[in-house]
Amino acid sequence: MYTHDKKIIKAGLPASEAKKAIIMIHGRGASAESIISLANHLQLGDAAIYAPQATNHSWYPYSFMAPVKENQPALDSALELIAETVKEIISDGIPLDKIYFLGFSQGACLSLEYVTRNAARFGGVIALTGGLIGQELNMNNYKGDFKETPVLITTGDPDPHVPVSRVEESIRIIEGLNAIVTSKVYKGRPHTIQSEEIKLANNLILI
Repeated sequence: MYTHDKKIIKAGLPASEAKKAIIMIHGRGASAESIISLANHLQLGDAAIYAPQATNHSWYPYSFMAPVKENQPALDSALELIAETVKEIISDGIPLDKIYFLGFSQGACLSLEYVTRNAARFGGVIALTGGLIGQELNMNNYKGDFKETPVLITTGDPDPHVPVSRVEESIRIIEGLNAIVTSKVYKGRPHTIQSEEIKLANNLILI
């Protein structure tokens, strides 16, 4: 088992010139640089980009549907790295309600898990193929008030890693904490990001 070194790759505008920040969280086997490349397709001209890098290119070792204890201590370490990234952005002068989160697959799961454990008025959350983490979800972990933060959650049906049932369960919890959720389930879509999801993400970023 492993914990994560603090490594955050930055791109986009310097925080001093940016109107908002986006935390981009890569998937299993990928990198901070690879998720940053998605910015070429997003409306992020006024944003500072922060992309944390997972040690060993994986945020936690097993499926997000595995018992949480099997993914420790990596999962807690990953959540702490996201928390440190948020603190760094705020210290750089960008407020919480101008911070966006975007993740794909394992990164989408980690994004949702972090924001739902720390619900507040964020700029927005974009979870491209993801759901909350654990074999069974511990409702005691989820608290706060999203104050109508816009949240986008997408997945394929079927998806080899993310069951639609877990996406639906996650949406109920997140909506219960006062988020405004847009969800899309794509029949037969492979485990990837397609152009319509990028359009939906841009709609959220430009709210």
